[in-house]
Amino acid sequence: MTSPPRPANRHHKRPRGEGQWALGYREPLNKNEENKKNDDGLNVRQRIIDVYSKQGFDSIDPADLRGRFRWFGLYTQRKPGIDGGKTAILEPEELDDRYFMLRVRIDGGQLSLAQLRTIADIANRYARGTADVTDRQNIQLHWIEVESVPAIWEALEAVGLSTMEACGDTPRVMLGCPLAGIDAEEVIDATPQIEDTVSRYIGDKAFSNLPRKFKSAMSGCPAHCTVHEINDIAFVGVADEHGEKGFDLWVGGGLSTNPMLGKRLGAFVRPEQVHEVWAGVIGIFRDYGYRRLRHRARIKFLVNDWGAERFREVLEKEYLGYPLPDGPAPEAPRGGRRDHVGVHRQKDGNFYVGFAPKVGRLDGDRLNLIADIAERYGSDRVRTTVEQKMVILDVAPDKVDGVVADLEAADLQVNPSTFRRQTMACTGIEYCKLAIVETKGLASDLIDELERRLPGFTDPLTINVNGCPNSCARIQVADIGLKGQLITDASGAQVEGFQIHLGGSLGVNPGFGRKVRGLKATAAELPDYVERVLKNFQSQKNDAESFSEWVQRAEEADLK
Repeated sequence: MTSPPRPANRHHKRPRGEGQWALGYREPLNKNEENKKNDDGLNVRQRIIDVYSKQGFDSIDPADLRGRFRWFGLYTQRKPGIDGGKTAILEPEELDDRYFMLRVRIDGGQLSLAQLRTIADIANRYARGTADVTDRQNIQLHWIEVESVPAIWEALEAVGLSTMEACGDTPRVMLGCPLAGIDAEEVIDATPQIEDTVSRYIGDKAFSNLPRKFKSAMSGCPAHCTVHEINDIAFVGVADEHGEKGFDLWVGGGLSTNPMLGKRLGAFVRPEQVHEVWAGVIGIFRDYGYRRLRHRARIKFLVNDWGAERFREVLEKEYLGYPLPDGPAPEAPRGGRRDHVGVHRQKDGNFYVGFAPKVGRLDGDRLNLIADIAERYGSDRVRTTVEQKMVILDVAPDKVDGVVADLEAADLQVNPSTFRRQTMACTGIEYCKLAIVETKGLASDLIDELERRLPGFTDPLTINVNGCPNSCARIQVADIGLKGQLITDASGAQVEGFQIHLGGSLGVNPGFGRKVRGLKATAAELPDYVERVLKNFQSQKNDAESFSEWVQRAEEADLK
């Protein structure tokens, strides 16, 4: 006997829309989307020039101050003296200082000496000397007053630099290998593709209202230095079976609180197609991206839901109008570190010299000094890296010793310890309104202490320090990833500390760091903890075993 049909559930709700424009959900579903619909973020530039720079901080519309200013690289700084326990409690206007962080976008990490000196001059004149190299090849300045912004823009634009779309729900800086065009082993020089895409689309209102930020990388680097696995879109240099050079297309990588590795679409993109394929992918994000909830508004969630096959099908049929051929996967990354630190030969017989500012922290005077050293020994070309480092290009063989000596004298180390070379830190509570703990100073002190305690440690090891859960410093893919939080210490006091991720990696065996239950350390305990776990690694590792590989098999007791 068959059961009678079940009555329809009158209380069944239709699936809630995710704010996807392509499906008809055009009405804003949150305040951020409403602000963007009310006025495109690119329009704020003229108001800054005509109104805010003349009438001062108090004249700024809140929707511009905490929203559209980002379209031109401006964030309000954290007001000094507000501890991390208040980060998620206070209202934005209580956290805001009257000064700004300003991000200068440096696509491909490529700088001329005139550009570097201009940034140095701006740092000294308007930013109290501050200048940090970021892990996305930008340079960030602090203590900027809105009254100074038009003059800063005028100076930057006179040398071909910009802050346009350095932040905001936009296509941000495009990562490229700092050795593009000079590395003898590179698969392809992606500089023309970066320049073409930037010139076509940055500042184009077709892509200035995205669900959230969009991060791009284009590179033929054999070391895979642009960390393509964790970008929203990445073009990775490959050669097909006929020897034709082009790019393998990856989409949907990203970290923050829901980390995901990018997915290969298996498509071969010829150099001349890169700009339109990039526009197609970002168009999908604009039209199909999830706009209802900010924490799900990155392309990685759409790619994860659709899968690579469907994403490629929509790209080809709806946005390109032609199929892309299948192509090969990238070769495994060249052995060693990905940061281009040290002295290495270029394909033209000259040398490049990569050096390590401590956790990316510089200042205007040292930027000028770097420009002077590059002019004395190299050419007109310097570069920033995605590891908070810098590179001087085109050093003649007989000038290598001189450039190394001058850099080392300025504490810009060319042959740094593992700890100096591979520790990075985000901005932290010093300036960032999202941060819970201090990062730059702590990471710098940690480097000094580990160099003193473990002078013979030479294994590759990344230590990434982040002031909050958002992973600007890529904690999940670090050997030792430190996520800032408040911790109760032995005396019962609430102090700055870190949740610890261990054994993250990219490259041949990519994966996110292992979280051991209860594994945390206060800031004061960090040197003891890191020393202890590294000594365990040294005593237990097999021949050629990396720290990440050891972590995956280590007993929990040896990781605490």
